Amino acid sequence: MNNNQSETFVAVRKNNDGDIVELKTSSGRVLDYKQAQQEVQNGVIAGANVFNGRDGEPHLRSNADGDPTNNLDNLPTF
Repeated sequence: MNNNQSETFVAVRKNNDGDIVELKTSSGRVLDYKQAQQEVQNGVIAGANVFNGRDGEPHLRSNADGDPTNNLDNLPTF
């Protein structure tokens, strides 16, 4: 995507444990969790970052902006 228009996450799909397993982008693409991490790290998707958790695994989170409504856990499900 070279039009300087980054995608964002607009919805999530969770498993029975409440963990996010898929994410939907503003262009309608559906990515599994690992794909989503890759695209955030590659700068394709804005508004999120990847960090290493206490478990040593990479995790996705929305960028801290003081607005809890756009946190990944609070996005609508699809």
